[in-house]
Amino acid sequence: MSRLQLIAYALPALALAMPTIPVYIYLPKFYAAEVGLGLSAVGAVLLASRIFDTVSDPVCGYVSDRLRWRFGRRKPLMLIGGVVAAMAMLALAHPPDGAGAGYLLAFSVLLYTGWTLVIIPYSAWGAELADDYDTRSKITAAREGMMLGGILLAAAIPVLLDGGASTASGGATESAGETDLRAVAWAAVLVGIPGFLIIAQAVPDAPPKSRPPAWAVNRAVIKRSISTILANKPFLRLFAAWFINGLANGFPAVLFILYMEHALGIGAAALPQYILGYFLPGVLFVPLWIWLSRSRDKHRVWCAAMLLASAAFAVVPFLSPDLTWVFMLVCIFTGATLGADLALPPSMQADVVDHDRLATGSDRTGIYFALWGMATKLALALAVGIAFPFLDLAGFDPAAAHPEAVWALVVIYALVPVVLKLIAVGIVAGFPIGRRQHELIRRQLAER
Repeated sequence: MSRLQLIAYALPALALAMPTIPVYIYLPKFYAAEVGLGLSAVGAVLLASRIFDTVSDPVCGYVSDRLRWRFGRRKPLMLIGGVVAAMAMLALAHPPDGAGAGYLLAFSVLLYTGWTLVIIPYSAWGAELADDYDTRSKITAAREGMMLGGILLAAAIPVLLDGGASTASGGATESAGETDLRAVAWAAVLVGIPGFLIIAQAVPDAPPKSRPPAWAVNRAVIKRSISTILANKPFLRLFAAWFINGLANGFPAVLFILYMEHALGIGAAALPQYILGYFLPGVLFVPLWIWLSRSRDKHRVWCAAMLLASAAFAVVPFLSPDLTWVFMLVCIFTGATLGADLALPPSMQADVVDHDRLATGSDRTGIYFALWGMATKLALALAVGIAFPFLDLAGFDPAAAHPEAVWALVVIYALVPVVLKLIAVGIVAGFPIGRRQHELIRRQLAER
């Protein structure tokens, strides 16, 4: 790929990542407080839509592997998904009078469905654009780096709006959540339209490297597909490490604000500074991790990044309100390792797909990346499902947290992720597909 094609391929990721903060932070509060649905109803609706989203992943991967469109293999599904997600995002940001739980459920399901229709063929397409061990890392790094840039852009928009509205009336301040949600939604759509048009024109659709799997779906076909996936030991190993590491990243993500407020006494006004301190190094250090992976196996570099993140996070339980500057350093340091988490494992996943192609003779890139997406979503869902009940059981009340209950927050925010990351390192440390092994696989596929 040329440098311009690489940039063109990565551009849609900017828009794909921008709704992350609105959906997880602004949307629940907006529908619970300003639309008036209440926290319980909003939580139940969003949980139901996330469950549907997880189930839809393998369906999308199955279809994506088998379609042979006139205009390409992966592009049409991406364009359809982009339109669906854009319409749903704008509908959620502009609910009509009287919108209830059914409205939120319908359009949140459409939003997640559209996002799935984009991200699975998009990820599979990236894996197919190159066969080279290092070039794949460059492609995934460009895509994931652009996603981090999208998150930063979405986080910056409310800060800019707040600065511009500092002299506004009290009524405008009360609807700040609504303003932020709508601003980021429209920004994602306006950024996404040219991004999708550019990738459709500038990046060639990868030709199939082997015959597509059959469309037939019955018990025998499903059983055979599952057995071949379970026989792919490198995939199972990588999948387990990715899921456990995702869980380790999920706990701090869902407890970040609670930890800042109740353990360190940091107010909400300082939140953007710490978000910037985490995600900006993630973008800046991606090239370093890719450079390191050119002279070493990718799984070894990923292990090193996880160990560094664990070492930095191990100091968090010893912090106090007068050491907030140390916590900022922890955010910067762990953010720098985030680039390895995002760029290297998807590149390793593409190598695993080659292993499957050699063993089965079929191209099932889409279904493998669908399972990858399921692991990501399940890890985040489990982080919420484990963390909040644990805190409740320990007697932690976010409305009036007692000092003796803050220990539970510190344990699950800092210590549990360190243990999980060390487990992930132990699983992936002996990953069987390194540079030499992958070269052998590619040579055997070429001979076939």
